Amino acid sequence: MYWLLKLRSKTTPLSSALSSFFLPTFSSASLSDIAGDKKEQVTNTSLIHPTAVVHPNAFIGQGVSIGPFCTVGSFAKLGNGCQLYPGSHIFGNTVLGAHCILMTGAVVGDDLPGHTVLGCNNIIGHHAVVGIKCQDMKYKPGEECFLDVGDDNEIREHTSIHRSSKSSDRTVIGNGNLIMGSSHIAHDCKVGNNNIFANNTLLAGHVVVGVSQDVPKYMMVSGERAELRGLNLEGLRRHRFTAAEIRSLRAAYRKIFMPANENVRGFEERLAEVEQHEELANDPSVCSMVQSIRDSFEEKRRGICKFRQWSGC
Repeated sequence: MYWLLKLRSKTTPLSSALSSFFLPTFSSASLSDIAGDKKEQVTNTSLIHPTAVVHPNAFIGQGVSIGPFCTVGSFAKLGNGCQLYPGSHIFGNTVLGAHCILMTGAVVGDDLPGHTVLGCNNIIGHHAVVGIKCQDMKYKPGEECFLDVGDDNEIREHTSIHRSSKSSDRTVIGNGNLIMGSSHIAHDCKVGNNNIFANNTLLAGHVVVGVSQDVPKYMMVSGERAELRGLNLEGLRRHRFTAAEIRSLRAAYRKIFMPANENVRGFEERLAEVEQHEELANDPSVCSMVQSIRDSFEEKRRGICKFRQWSGC
């Protein structure tokens, strides 16, 4: 059973009650008021709208704001500075790290055994559903299921991310990912760091998104077994690399990965040629790219992705 944090008086005029439902006003409650822990005293209060339904056993950090018509379950834990926009909900054994944001209509967690854990600085978009029961017919009701999400992810509107299908596995999302609108990540998927999923991207269960070997600096890959596909020109422009720097990087890339006759010289010789080139060797961006390649071949490293000639660099 949920409890209203603040009950309105029966004598409150109807017009006043309706206006307070729809205007963005908040009542203040300290961490000890919400969590029921009198030993935990904080000076920074949280802002909780009178229409929000917050269970008294939920743990609310400092500086949290909870908007109108939100729901926070009994096992929820909200880190400092989290923001719940109107009509967003947190259910089940769910942990939000500091400064997470739930936009209107977002749902995080489910009343299932197991947990949903989000790191810090995550944004859950409008009407996104994160950490709910999977759609795998093999899932057995009552079995624990898990979702672990890292830091700094942006999960856009209408996206769905499901928990694992069994207690021995978990769905995992890394750090710094942008998951665009209406995407779906199914049970037991493993997503690495700094990925971009375009709108309507669909991952079936048990999909692993990552690269088994290193991707050198400034480059992009594609394919089921990732292969180098040239320089990330758009990324370079967005990060304000000059036209001269991009020309130098393209020239170095061609010398290393697109030789006229790759049977004449080995890969090490081609790297050395760039390092000794009169102009390229003095370009910091080129030096950084070459060093990232060499670092990948250090002891106990995995080397770089496969590569082939590609006209798009």
